[in-house]
Amino acid sequence: MPAERPDASAAPPAPGSTSSLRSANQRRVIQELQRQRTETPVTQADIARATQLAPATVSNIVRELLTAGMVETTVGSGRRGTAVRIARGAGLVAGVDFGHRHVRVAVGDLAGQILSVEREEIAQDHVYTDGLDRAVTLLHRLLEDLAADPFDVLNIGLGLPAPITEDDLVMSSAILPGWVGVNARAEAAERLGRPVHIDNDANLGALAEHRRGAGQGHPNLVFVKVSSGVGAGLIIGGEVFRGSNGTAGEIGHLTIDEQGPFCRCGSRGCLETYASVGMAQEVLAGQLPGASMEEIVDAAQNGNVSALRMFEDAGLHLGWGVAMLANLINPSAVVVGGDMARAGDLLLDPVRIGLRRHALASVSATTVVTPAQLGARASVIGALLLALDRTELVPVHGGS
Repeated sequence: MPAERPDASAAPPAPGSTSSLRSANQRRVIQELQRQRTETPVTQADIARATQLAPATVSNIVRELLTAGMVETTVGSGRRGTAVRIARGAGLVAGVDFGHRHVRVAVGDLAGQILSVEREEIAQDHVYTDGLDRAVTLLHRLLEDLAADPFDVLNIGLGLPAPITEDDLVMSSAILPGWVGVNARAEAAERLGRPVHIDNDANLGALAEHRRGAGQGHPNLVFVKVSSGVGAGLIIGGEVFRGSNGTAGEIGHLTIDEQGPFCRCGSRGCLETYASVGMAQEVLAGQLPGASMEEIVDAAQNGNVSALRMFEDAGLHLGWGVAMLANLINPSAVVVGGDMARAGDLLLDPVRIGLRRHALASVSATTVVTPAQLGARASVIGALLLALDRTELVPVHGGS
């Protein structure tokens, strides 16, 4: 690892300044290297074409990064020229994902490669201090296995299944009641000892599927996570859309039937009362008492009529909710993940039917409904990508 590290928490350059422009250009170069992966040779000419930066600008940025030990170059054969890749020793980033009953931590390098992941069960009613302490333990264990130091971690991304304000406060959440009102970024940064950036877990899942999974090639997409609750991450114009106070995508609390079951949010007939793990377990308590979601999926795949009907009903309602979003933002793809998505087409086929029934014909005809590719790791991968996006590899100085 390089002897000197940039201060990841330092204030960014002023907008419109020369330093700001150079910082933005540097990020474009780094993102192109991350997209190419470390095993694929990419030359400075390739980077210039992909980023539409001047070759001289790319050359200067690569020289800065090379001097700082953040990239490596190798001389290629023939006309390929000098290949560039992010150095293995440039540093690390980490991702932390909290769920209803788990915490998952991943460590990756600055090329975007995941090096190690670990998951542990956690009490659903845990307080935030216990959750963060568990995350610290997992992170240190992973770093020890990688023979790395905590200060090798330049940034950490943190995902929570709750709305998060611009001030990093966790809003009302029945899934994580022990976090409500907490400044999650500040508390996590204090305990983890590194700069932390936070977001809703569905937003992070959307980010991950957009860049690494089923949403690649779709600049406008909806990622729906169907687990303990139902949340959606929205990608519009290639960027995560969070809304004015961080609550965009709360599809689980769309009212399907105002005379329907009481929801944990205090309303009636919300979508997640018709499509969620809790709903599935409650509906099937008589036939499959105490069954996990995995056991319910197995039962449906083995022909259990009650389990099959539950997935059909849940999918139809989910398709109704997705249709409302599709009519509004007209995505080219809807990516469905979360615990219930393990049922595959048993859930997704009814979702497609629900979408066709309730969306405009021109919308449903051009909207693909597809399963998530990254599975249970989607949110933690998104947390890693968030950390990468917020990482400046070298200080940017003024001047030419």
